[in-house]
Amino acid sequence: MHTSPDSSFSLEHLRSALACYQPRLTERSAWPGHSHAAVALLLREGRFGVEILFILRAEFQGDPWSGNIAFPGGHIEVDDETVRAAAERETLEEIGIDLQQEEFLGRLDDVAGAHLPVIVSCFSYRVAASTPLSPNREINETFWVPLTDLADPDRQCLHYVTFRGEQLERPAIDLLGPGRTVLWGITYRLVSHFMQLTGVPLPSTPIP
Repeated sequence: MHTSPDSSFSLEHLRSALACYQPRLTERSAWPGHSHAAVALLLREGRFGVEILFILRAEFQGDPWSGNIAFPGGHIEVDDETVRAAAERETLEEIGIDLQQEEFLGRLDDVAGAHLPVIVSCFSYRVAASTPLSPNREINETFWVPLTDLADPDRQCLHYVTFRGEQLERPAIDLLGPGRTVLWGITYRLVSHFMQLTGVPLPSTPIP
């Protein structure tokens, strides 16, 4: 159930918060053996206020992000002039949006993987509500989520993941309904940071 938009989630507020923020960047030399990826956090003004675009990745054997909810993006290639250029290239390839034609809002803190050797940089853009999406074969589904839904306490949950034989509990958000993939991991951490910038942090995950 959608709730009324919060003033903290207005586009004007978000634009100001991102423009003023000085992100903490990670030097790859401080994380030897880590690869570097770049993603795009896309915002639009929707029926229920400002919304974020998420993708559901297709399932490929050997892909650690296979089947996960994520932002469009991927690994930086040698031909990418900047980290931001990599996020823009990957977004164009994956969902057909040319971010060079959209409004750049700002950058979030870099995030290092908790279990996988990767550093992820995230860049935010505002796109027009009418912008069409053209997902490629790497994407199973695209969907927009109002910020009010992300902040809904009833959507907060725990996700159980097995890593190196140990079952771990991680905070997550139920975006697609019972029995479907939840938002967790690096993308959850990026969303959490973004929500802190809005002034409306994610609610605490309920503990059973």
